[in-house]
Amino acid sequence: MTGPDATPREHRAHAPTSVACFVLTISDTRTPETDTGGRVVRDLLARAGHTLVGSAISRDEPADVQRIVREQCANPAVQAVILSGGTGITSRDSTFEAVEALLDKHLPGFGELFRMLSYQEIGPAAMLSRAQAGVRAGRIVVSLPGSPNACRLAMDKLVIPELGHLVREANR
Repeated sequence: MTGPDATPREHRAHAPTSVACFVLTISDTRTPETDTGGRVVRDLLARAGHTLVGSAISRDEPADVQRIVREQCANPAVQAVILSGGTGITSRDSTFEAVEALLDKHLPGFGELFRMLSYQEIGPAAMLSRAQAGVRAGRIVVSLPGSPNACRLAMDKLVIPELGHLVREANR
């Protein structure tokens, strides 16, 4: 069954098992050698059978982040853009605003679930995270904190289990 009465399990059964992803790290200080959060995201995607179309590191400049997300969401080879970093509340953290302005549809449940899971691990400091997800031009866009532990939590518990399903639904 694939209609409106189909269950999430049935939707997942018809979802792609491999999703083409672009990974963007947002940081004023990370280099390819020190990009631990981005490395976790790339490694977990590969381990789950997804394809890495490309990756980059950008300074936490909203115009730069938006340009890269726009370019990747216009790239026919990309189905999902996963960002790591810039989701906190310091004066330089601007990923949330940059990405939020680009989204056609917001998935507030992603951020809510991430903060709930994060709270179980780190306590009330989880409220400082502005992780979010949504859809732009039929592409899934996910913004994660830069912490490797936060990236692992989000990827293992939320992104990897639903990525194919998210892509399928965003393109129906």
